[in-house]
Amino acid sequence: ATQRCRDQLPKAALLTAVFFVASSIHLPFPPASLHLVLNGLMGLMLGALAYPAIVVGLFFQAVAFGHGGLTTLGINAAIMGIPALLAGGIFRAGRRVMGAGVSAFLAGAVGVGLAVLLFYGVVMAAVVDAGSGILSTEAGRLALGSLVVAHIPLMVVEGLFASWVVLFLQRVQPALLGEYGKR
Repeated sequence: ATQRCRDQLPKAALLTAVFFVASSIHLPFPPASLHLVLNGLMGLMLGALAYPAIVVGLFFQAVAFGHGGLTTLGINAAIMGIPALLAGGIFRAGRRVMGAGVSAFLAGAVGVGLAVLLFYGVVMAAVVDAGSGILSTEAGRLALGSLVVAHIPLMVVEGLFASWVVLFLQRVQPALLGEYGKR
C-alpha cells in the first residue's frame, strides 16, 4: 500500500497544481463570480489521496492569495474534500454500469454540487446559531440561495471537463486512471 501511494505522488502533485491554478480562473456569472473547483476530477483520479491534495492546494491558496485563510483551512478542506471522495466513489461504482464518460460527468458535477450544498449548510447553521448577521434577513437568505443556484452551470462545465479528461486519458494513457481506466 505504501509503494502504491508513493507511485501516486507525482499524479497527486500535478493535480494539486491544477486545482490551485484552476481555482484562480474566475468566471463572471451573476449574482456571483464562480471559479473552477475540480474536486470531482481529483476524487476520481486520486481516490483517497484527493483529500490531502486538496488540503495542500487550499493551503497554498491561503498563503499565496489570502483565499479562504488559514483559520478556515479545516472547514474548507472538509467542504471540498468530502465531495471529492464521494465523487471518486461515484466514478468507481458507476463506471461499469454507465460507462467511464457518464460516470466521470456525474463525479465532476457531484463534486461541485455537494461542495456548494455543504457550504450552504455550514453558513446557514452559523447564522441560525448566531441569530444575527447578514443572513438574518430574508434578502440574505435569498442571496445565499442564488449563489447555490448560480453554481448549476459550473456543475455542468466541471462534469463535461471531467468526462473529457477521462475519455482522453483512456485513449492515450489509461494507466493514469489506475485500475479504473481499463476497458
